[in-house]
Amino acid sequence: MSVRVLIDHRKEGSPAARHPEKAHRPDNPIARKPDWIRVRAPNNLVYHETRKLMRDQKLVTVCEEAACPNIGECWSQRHATMMIMGEICTRACAFCNVTTGLPHALDADEPQRVAEAVAKLGLRHVVITSVDRDDLPDGGAHHFARVITAIREAAPTTTIEILTPDFLRKPGSLEIVVRARPDVFNHNLETVPRLYPSIRPGARYYQSMRLLDDVKRLDPSIFTKSGLMLGLGEEKPEILQVMDDLRIADVDFITLGQYLQPTVKHAAVARFVTPEEFADYAAMARVKGFLQVSSSPLTRSSYHADSDFAELRAARQKRLETQNGAMETK
Repeated sequence: MSVRVLIDHRKEGSPAARHPEKAHRPDNPIARKPDWIRVRAPNNLVYHETRKLMRDQKLVTVCEEAACPNIGECWSQRHATMMIMGEICTRACAFCNVTTGLPHALDADEPQRVAEAVAKLGLRHVVITSVDRDDLPDGGAHHFARVITAIREAAPTTTIEILTPDFLRKPGSLEIVVRARPDVFNHNLETVPRLYPSIRPGARYYQSMRLLDDVKRLDPSIFTKSGLMLGLGEEKPEILQVMDDLRIADVDFITLGQYLQPTVKHAAVARFVTPEEFADYAAMARVKGFLQVSSSPLTRSSYHADSDFAELRAARQKRLETQNGAMETK
């Protein structure tokens, strides 16, 4: 069993209240979704049990805050992705449904509550993400490390995947997180460099690439992972170039999924990428040397993270055996 600790789909609060920085923008009508992107509304006992546990532990999940379309499937399997350091982000990305504003102070008890939830769910693999905390001197690095340490103590057999901010202008922060030794270090590029000014204005493409490269430099044993949303106006050559950039940084795992517009104030969907196109991109990524690829309209960073991690670990072992065998024959 795995857990992705994300946030619940919040019903309260208008788009203007959640996204004051977007309130002045003209509306972008939300396009009708094709048949292949539709999912059923969550409604079963296990889903509600998972939701109750998140509430009882006073935890935030990206599942809810980001309005993830897979929440029904994941929570029905007791999978959740926990979002630490609050539910208010200091960034204002054009694609994201997480609330923007001035965050509250860090909750010192949160690492223990997260660890207790992981232990209660009996997870094989857990995903921990966070809002951006540009207001903190370390960007939240020490808090990430405390969460990892708490989970190791409460659930020593659980493997840990983290999905971090970029720690832009936070020297030394990455080293703090890497020293805590997560099993997977994920940081999403989200889109191609050309679209950063409009889609991810608070971030820098090459900072994100450098972050992923530095993880491998600091600890080559940690798996690295990154993802893109498609359908924002990117072109095929740009996607392939991002794949090449990630491989230069020795990133092990790439995820590709369809961007879905949360509200009329968010970036519009330029197009819905077909399942066949996603399959083609998956084949190209494998040829480029990624150990693991997840590419489909409903793919998200932590979707099927537990089974993906098992395959990722097996793929590395197979590659090492192949390389050792080739050396022995020389």
